[in-house]
Amino acid sequence: MTRAKPNTPAAELRCEVCGLMPEPPRTRQTLANVAAMLPIELLVHGLVVEAHLPYAAKVLVLTLTATVLAIWVAEPSAARLLRDWLHAPALRHRRRLDAAPALWRARTVLRDQPGALQRLTRSLARLDTNILGIHVHPVTGGVLDEFVLSAPAGVGERELLAALRDGGGTGAHVWPTTALAMADGQTKALSLAARIADAPDELPLAVAELLNAQILGAGELAAERRDDGTRLKIPTAWHGPLTFSRAGEPFTPAESARAHRLAELAEILSYRQAGSPAGR
Repeated sequence: MTRAKPNTPAAELRCEVCGLMPEPPRTRQTLANVAAMLPIELLVHGLVVEAHLPYAAKVLVLTLTATVLAIWVAEPSAARLLRDWLHAPALRHRRRLDAAPALWRARTVLRDQPGALQRLTRSLARLDTNILGIHVHPVTGGVLDEFVLSAPAGVGERELLAALRDGGGTGAHVWPTTALAMADGQTKALSLAARIADAPDELPLAVAELLNAQILGAGELAAERRDDGTRLKIPTAWHGPLTFSRAGEPFTPAESARAHRLAELAEILSYRQAGSPAGR
């Protein structure tokens, strides 16, 4: 028979794997233990002092009784009865996180005409969603706009997709993201270019990191033959053909151009190192 979890505010802090509560702040734990043990200590001392026992016996009884009651009664009772108070700081922190704006990455295709982006921003504004970053990529049939959005806690993927469609966007996609998305692609590409300049053999891993994609091997290429823009092939003479996959998130022309430029840099450096006296 499964025991029902206690319906208290602090119960949401319980670990889903081990079922344990987090450690409360030490000060609160100490105060809770004192509050639970003090009445027991006073009662035990009152009873033992009035008893007609030798002094050594009284000390022994007080010591053993207080220890047993503190371990088996006071601490468990304090942890159970004062659970919400003990974990109040963690609960406040959890609620602040739950109420904090969430970051999202979004992509949608707009018509390449005046006012198209304005209509989309108005649609997002109705959800109190703020645009923190935007990149525009020319594509067939319009422009592909890539956003970093800050949305209120109650706004999820469904609401954002509906707002993008209502604003005139087509083929919209939305993904949860982190503050790292605020680093623009050019800065990230330059950082990885410096990495390749030091070690050209790092090209496959560097491109995978740049694109947030997976490197496909020969067996995976044979099993995966879709052509929906989520695969990118980079032919190289030194490293061989490299193919990358990113499920559900097609590569943009700008991403493809950055990956190819990194590959060219790695090729040049590899040939130079091979032709240098140290590489012979």
